[in-house]
Amino acid sequence: MASSVLNLFKSCRPFTPIRFSSLPKSQFRSQFLFKPEKLTQPRRCFTALSSSLTDGGDSVSGEKELWLHNTMSRKKELFKPKVEGKVGMYVCGVTAYDLSHIGHARVYVTFDVLLRYLKHLGYEVSYVRNFTDVDDKIIARANELGEDPISLSRRFCEEFNRDMEQLQCLDPSVQPRVSDHIPQIIDLIKQILDNGYAYKVDGDIYFSVDKLPTYGKLSGRKLEDNRAGERVAVDTRKKHPADFALWKAAKEGEPFWESPWGRGRPGWHIECSAMSAAYLGYSFDIHGGGMDLVFPHHENEIAQSCAACDSSNISYWIHNGFVTVDSEKMSKSLGNFFTIRQVIDLYHPLALRLFLMGTHYRSPINYSDFLLESASERVFYIYQTLHDCESVLGEKALTFDSDSVPSDTLTTINAFRSEFIASMSDDLLTPVTLAAMSEPLKTINDLIHTRKGKKQARREESLKALETTIRDVLTILGIMPTSYSEVLDQLKEKALKRAGLKEEDVLQRVQERTDARKNKEYERSDAIRKDLASVGIALMDSPEGTTWRPAIPLALQEPVTTP
Repeated sequence: MASSVLNLFKSCRPFTPIRFSSLPKSQFRSQFLFKPEKLTQPRRCFTALSSSLTDGGDSVSGEKELWLHNTMSRKKELFKPKVEGKVGMYVCGVTAYDLSHIGHARVYVTFDVLLRYLKHLGYEVSYVRNFTDVDDKIIARANELGEDPISLSRRFCEEFNRDMEQLQCLDPSVQPRVSDHIPQIIDLIKQILDNGYAYKVDGDIYFSVDKLPTYGKLSGRKLEDNRAGERVAVDTRKKHPADFALWKAAKEGEPFWESPWGRGRPGWHIECSAMSAAYLGYSFDIHGGGMDLVFPHHENEIAQSCAACDSSNISYWIHNGFVTVDSEKMSKSLGNFFTIRQVIDLYHPLALRLFLMGTHYRSPINYSDFLLESASERVFYIYQTLHDCESVLGEKALTFDSDSVPSDTLTTINAFRSEFIASMSDDLLTPVTLAAMSEPLKTINDLIHTRKGKKQARREESLKALETTIRDVLTILGIMPTSYSEVLDQLKEKALKRAGLKEEDVLQRVQERTDARKNKEYERSDAIRKDLASVGIALMDSPEGTTWRPAIPLALQEPVTTP
C-alpha cells in the first residue's frame, strides 16, 4: 500500500480511495447502546408528503440547493459537490486520552446534522472522521497512568464511540487511526521533502512555512503574527518560528516507528493530510472541525497538502463555534469542562443534542443548567405530544393524500415543511427549524385536547399527516427516538435524579396534596405543588386525576434579586 500511495503523492492523479469494507473491524464503531435509528443508505424524508401533500412542482431540485458558510471565503456559498450526487467529507476527530466533553459533542453533532441533511437531499456521502492516537498529550497521560499510549488511546476511542452512540450520531464511513497509517504519513513527508518544502534537523522534519506564499490564507494570519512561543514551540533549530514538525525523532519512553530519518513518530498536523488523501483524495468537498482548529491545525493541513500536491483543493472549510462557560471556551486545558458522561448522567442524551442544536452551529453557545433544563422540557413536550397522537391513532393503518387531509392542516404542514427546507438550506439554521415545529405540535394538541379539535372532520387523517411530517424532521435532525413512551420514561427518570427523588416520593406528595384539597387545605396544597416545582416536578390536574411531568425548576426560572 505504501508504494501505491507514494506514487499517488508524486503524480497527484485522481485515485480510488481505500475500500472501507477492507478495513479492520477496529476502525468501525460498535453496536449502539442507546439504539438510535440508523440511516445506512442515503434517504430522503418527506417522500410521501412531497407527492401527496404539495401542489406539484420540482420539490427535489428546490431542496437540493444548500448554502454553507465557507471559512476560506468568509461568506456563505452555494454547495456544489465535485462529483454530482456524491460528497466527500473529512472531520477532524478527537485526540483520545480522556473522556470527551460537550465541546466535542457540539462538533460531532454539528457535522452529524450536516451528514443527515446531505443524505436527505439524496447525496451519497463518504464521511471520514479520524482518531488521533499518537500525540504528546496521550503520551503524558499514559505515563501518568502507567499504561501503553496506544492501548490507552484505543480505550478512549471506544469511550468516545459510546458517547456518539448516545447522542445518535450516525456512523462515519470510516474512522482511521494515526497508528494504522504510519506508511501513508511517511510517504507524504517524503514528497514534501522532495518538493523542497521541508528540512531535516537532528532526526526531526520541519515544514518551512516561508516556502509557501499562500500560508495563512485560511486563518488570515500573517507570518509575522506567529511570534515564537505563541501557539508554536520555541526551538532555535527552526528556520522560522512558525515552522512546524512533520516528524519527531524518538525520545525515551515514547512510541516510535522506523522511517528514512530514523526512529520517530508523526507530528500532529501531518496525520489529517495523509488520511484525508488516502480515503478521499487531494480534492474533496468538505473539511470540518471546531473553530479552534482554523489555526494552526487546518492552516498547516492546507500547507502540507499543497506542498505535496499542487492540485490539492478542498471546496468548503466549515467550522463550528465554541461551547463556553462564563464566556470562556470550554476546554480540558482550562479545566472548565463537563464531560458528555457527566451531562447525560443527569440529562437525557437527546436533551443534550437539542441543547446543542438550539443555537446556530457557528455561534458560541453558553453552557448553563437553565438551557439544559429548557432543552429537556422541550423534548419532553415534543415526545409527549407525539405519544398522545400515537395513542389516539392506535393501530389504525391510515393513509392520506391532499384530498383526505383538511385544507387548514395542509396549510400548517406545507408552511412547516417550507420553513424546514428554507432554514436548513441556509447554512443549517437548526434553531429556526426547531422553532417552526411549534405550530404543527400546537395543532396536534388542539386536535387531541380541545372540544373543537375533537369534532373536526377527518381528524385522524390530520393527526397522521402531522405526526408523519414531524417524525421525518426529527429523523433528519437526529432526535427521533425508537419509542415515544420509552423516551418519556427516561426523561422522567432523569428529572427525578436531578430532583433527588424517587417516583414513589412524588406519588406520595401527590396523594398528600389530593387529600389537602379534599379537606380544603389550599395553602398546604399550594405548598406541596410549589415544593415539587422548585426541584423541577410540575403537577398537572385533570378530571382523570393528577399526573406529573419534568419542568424547569422554579429556582432557575425566577430572576435573582439582590437586597
